[in-house]
Amino acid sequence: MSESAERRAAQPADTAPALLSRTALAVFRLGGQFLAVSERLARPVGLTAARWQVLGAVVGEPLSVAQIARVMGITRQSVQRVADLLVADGLAEYRPNPAHRRAKLLAPTAEGRAAVRAISPGHRGFAGQLCEQLGGQAEFAAVADALRRLSEAVEALEDQHGQIRNR
Repeated sequence: MSESAERRAAQPADTAPALLSRTALAVFRLGGQFLAVSERLARPVGLTAARWQVLGAVVGEPLSVAQIARVMGITRQSVQRVADLLVADGLAEYRPNPAHRRAKLLAPTAEGRAAVRAISPGHRGFAGQLCEQLGGQAEFAAVADALRRLSEAVEALEDQHGQIRNR
């Protein structure tokens, strides 16, 4: 038996460390699955998942790169790179930010809005299929709520401690 298999066997399935590991692995796998689905949905309109994600973040209202990064939970530098590509391709534009002179706001252009709209039928279709697979809208909402609570709990611990504490 390998060392990791021995450790798993020695650890009951419902301990906090085991639950954390199971949850993290499931979330990593789910992230990869969502990325693959997003790539398939975005590809026909000439977008990548990353470009769709950033454009989608600003369809409702223009946001700064830092705001987009916070909402998406990724680095500002990653968002900046994608935002610059969207601007270069004419899918988004930078606008003045009345609240902060140097932090411009990213907003979709008409072409960017059209690209996001073109993805919507596939997005709605996949959402409907996933909802059905999960057993209905109430179950889907419960899963989404559990993931939100998990994210908020991790964020609260990071904010409280700034780093992982060993006990």
